[in-house]
Amino acid sequence: QVQLVESGGGLVQAGGSLRLSCAASGRTFSTLRMAWFRQAPGMEREYVGYISRSGGVTNYADSVTGRFTISRDNAKNTVYLQMNGLKPEDTGVYYCAATFAIRSGTRLDEYEHWGQGTQVTVSS
Repeated sequence: QVQLVESGGGLVQAGGSLRLSCAASGRTFSTLRMAWFRQAPGMEREYVGYISRSGGVTNYADSVTGRFTISRDNAKNTVYLQMNGLKPEDTGVYYCAATFAIRSGTRLDEYEHWGQGTQVTVSS
């Protein structure tokens, strides 16, 4: 069983930065593809980005490309989401997700493990 715990959310002004962390339990972290999703109030959960097992490959939604960066530290069982140039439309609950599947991408149903989420609020 994989447990994911996000942290680092908060309130920030537009243009500011935040770094979210997601700590994973267990010894199998390096075999997990990790992703971030977010959910704005009244909206469906949407894909933000993913990172490969080694960290060598990343992919991002168009809405965050150039502003957000995903990284991981397999020695610390942790994945990060660095968010720069935040906009009010980035407001939402951010979720960390994980899968053992070799091929996975941007769909929610491709990830079988989820954290509880952390709130990010960007004020204008």
